[in-house]
Amino acid sequence: MSAPPKRRRDAAPVSDLVAVLMDPILKKKAGMTTGLIAAWPELVGPRLSDVTRPEKLQWPAKRRPGEGMEPAVLVVACEASAALRLQHQTSELLDRLNAFFGFRAVERIKIVQKTVKEWRPSRKPEMRPLSEAQRAQVQAMVERVEDPKLKQALAEFAASILGRVRP
Repeated sequence: MSAPPKRRRDAAPVSDLVAVLMDPILKKKAGMTTGLIAAWPELVGPRLSDVTRPEKLQWPAKRRPGEGMEPAVLVVACEASAALRLQHQTSELLDRLNAFFGFRAVERIKIVQKTVKEWRPSRKPEMRPLSEAQRAQVQAMVERVEDPKLKQALAEFAASILGRVRP
């Protein structure tokens, strides 16, 4: 008897693997999928994509079999500064959402004002001006370089290294 052939596994995008893991959790906790979260910037447009995010879909209580499905309410987190703009574009967003789902899935949007943007500290190192001795040192380092563009780039690089404030 010969051994069964080894099964070849093709590489899969990480987003597909994450979606498989996250979709059941999102569906249970927030009533939505990663597809809505991924498509959100396209649905709301560039002016609202950074200041809004979908929080959850609130589906109505389950009805008896045979009765039609009622649309959900989409809860959207929104920065206070963009709430009026989002409210103004609600009907257009509802059309886009329902086109995204392919049926009348969302009946209305509930806006919840909260912080959406994440504050990220600057990772740019603190710089100080170079002394005359350091400037002369940089010029001495690059004086033999013939190409002017390369010479300037190397001088700027050296100046940025020497000018860093060390903690």
